Amino acid sequence: MKYITTIGLEIHAELRSQTKMFCDCLNAEEMHPNINVCPICLAHPGTLPTPNEKAIMHVLRVGAALGGELAHITKFDRKNYFYPDIPKGYQISQYDQPLVKNAKLECYVGGEKKSFAIHRIHLEEDTGRLLHSDDKSQTRVDYNRAGVPLMELVTEPVLHTPEEAEAFASNLQLILRYLGVSYANMDKGQMRVEVNISIRKEGEEKLGTKVEIKNLNSFRSVGDSIRYEVERHEDLLQKGKKIVQETRGWDENKRITFSQRKKESAHDYRYFPEPDIAPLVVGDHALGEDVLKEISIKDIVTSLPEMPVARLERLIKEYGLDFKDAELLVQQKDVSEFFEKSVSEAQELDHGVDLKKIAKLTHNFLVSDLYGFLEGDTIELGALKITPENFGHLVVLFAKGEISSRVAKDVLREMFETGAECQVIIEEKGLKQVSDEGALETVAKEIIIEFPDAVADYKKGKEASLQFLVGQFMRKTKGTANPELAKEILKKNLL
Repeated sequence: MKYITTIGLEIHAELRSQTKMFCDCLNAEEMHPNINVCPICLAHPGTLPTPNEKAIMHVLRVGAALGGELAHITKFDRKNYFYPDIPKGYQISQYDQPLVKNAKLECYVGGEKKSFAIHRIHLEEDTGRLLHSDDKSQTRVDYNRAGVPLMELVTEPVLHTPEEAEAFASNLQLILRYLGVSYANMDKGQMRVEVNISIRKEGEEKLGTKVEIKNLNSFRSVGDSIRYEVERHEDLLQKGKKIVQETRGWDENKRITFSQRKKESAHDYRYFPEPDIAPLVVGDHALGEDVLKEISIKDIVTSLPEMPVARLERLIKEYGLDFKDAELLVQQKDVSEFFEKSVSEAQELDHGVDLKKIAKLTHNFLVSDLYGFLEGDTIELGALKITPENFGHLVVLFAKGEISSRVAKDVLREMFETGAECQVIIEEKGLKQVSDEGALETVAKEIIIEFPDAVADYKKGKEASLQFLVGQFMRKTKGTANPELAKEILKKNLL
């Protein structure tokens, strides 16, 4: 029997703001529990919530970036359920009038561009954290996170493979970072993914019984949990058993899902409008006059940066990069901007330079060498001592043959460590490439005398010996010799 998998995603992202969603407590990571708390976020009697303007604007920006319908009137609701990490006994969320509806996210899955419909994007407050003792005998609650602005995005059930789910989540993370609305670090809980999954027999129209997998904190876990759950569902159906609608967790060590509780429905939460927060009016020219600053919706749209997929496609078209090279650059907004500024500087220095050649060289030096100096860490360009202008200058010098590959790498290392300009390093250390045939001829004769065994092996037909001799040539000239010219002069003198 063949089955069709249907997947919907619910993704939560903590938003970047100075304060929490409904009070003035800091929205910041703390080493010590229960530092960033106050009577409002701890739900003391008589306290009143005040919406965070910046968080509302963040969600509107996300909605605009994803082509969604921004609400004209929106409100907050109470989502009622009891759990120790929710001090109020309910969560302030949004139900029937979210900030954004009917958006879509475009991304590439296995090299194919796809578009996925988004049902809604709304705003709520985060919960606290439960801290369990090693022996599970005690559970303590840290309310530092309680009340932090939390965006929730809910897709339509339009995804069908683990790969699509992983691509959607990773691209949403990129978009949030490009917009500057969330750090979206999954390992820190700043972005959490929940998967709703069902399977049905091929040919059937009605969706199968839905199971939710909660709080997945890596893209790998998203994909692996879906793969496991699809196999579990298929096995149950093939044995004639029923699938139970429930919420399940993911065991990262065992790589399996496990049952947590029966799945709640919307009516279980007894939603009703939040009585302490008036509805917000979102017009064409201003957002709720009493609560929010006047700001044009048009300004929200026009202030959006270039989105990752658009940048990916432009880098391929404009610079001739292949898909994987462009995709790697797009993973970090600052890195792709550094790349483009470096290429632009290279063009300014040499108007006759081939754009695609310079772009490829810039990419290679950036990814192969500069990334290597950082030892695989996420590149933090704000802390780099190398400017895009100086980086572009180095690439031009190499492209024009004024320095060798070996020298370029050595100079880049010193630029990385000291911030010195490449031209200054090259001149001070005498590293400009030597192409004078007379000088290189002298070096070639010295190499031939110094390594008679390698010379003999080359004359017997061992081509590897020539490469060895060229390597010794470059060592003797400290990488300043033109390697191709050095090779030709060696061959001439070995006849």
